[in-house]
Amino acid sequence: MKVFRSVIFYIGYFLAILVSGLVMLPLGLMLPVRARFRLFNCHNRFIVTWLSLTCGIRYRVEGRERVPDGPCVVLANHQSEWETVYLQLLKTPICTVLKKELLTIPLFGWGVRLLKPIPLDRSKPSAAMRQVLSHGRQRLEKGLSVLIFPEGTRVPPGERRRFNKSGAVIACRTGVPVLPVAHNAGERWGRHWIKQPGVLNVVVGEPIATVGRRPEDVMAEMEAWIERTLDEISEVPRPPLPERAPPAELPS
Repeated sequence: MKVFRSVIFYIGYFLAILVSGLVMLPLGLMLPVRARFRLFNCHNRFIVTWLSLTCGIRYRVEGRERVPDGPCVVLANHQSEWETVYLQLLKTPICTVLKKELLTIPLFGWGVRLLKPIPLDRSKPSAAMRQVLSHGRQRLEKGLSVLIFPEGTRVPPGERRRFNKSGAVIACRTGVPVLPVAHNAGERWGRHWIKQPGVLNVVVGEPIATVGRRPEDVMAEMEAWIERTLDEISEVPRPPLPERAPPAELPS
């Protein structure tokens, strides 16, 4: 049954990408930025709803009322593709820090380009960090929020990876709050294509103030909250945190 449901989901998933690319992409080119986000979020709503209907996944979202009205830096753990879709709906308009390779995918990548992403070139870490800090600040100053996955890559349930502080640095330099989000999406939408029925938990934390604070302190508070919350909502046991490496110098 899970295999059948997953096949049905992916049929609708790829058809949605095709239709969105052929219909929304031309429309998006003619719309201002904020209207583009509203348009493309129709696609995101469909994917989230379609997954629930076809694969027997129920959503439990706690703390939605804590999302601030103004721009913020959303920092969430990264387990699957699901949160990249859902978090666009939680706080909009929001620009995502992502691998630059994603922007070359036909239709999908072309549409993402219209949403002011911050592309990351992993082959040039120092230049990538400067770009993230510079572009992130620009987006926030224009009233857009920024989404960063501080683990830097997808981390399967039951594994841990230390967070980097780029998101906390951007937030502290602009004075906007950090909004921490924890979820167990990887337990429902994992690396394997078969989706797992059950409850997908999302918890939105209280916004973390950044004015007058050190990025290291903000990051430590954010990481502690996310890890503590994941311990509470995860069905897969979580190992101890790995040792933290000495902090790298950030560009001024």
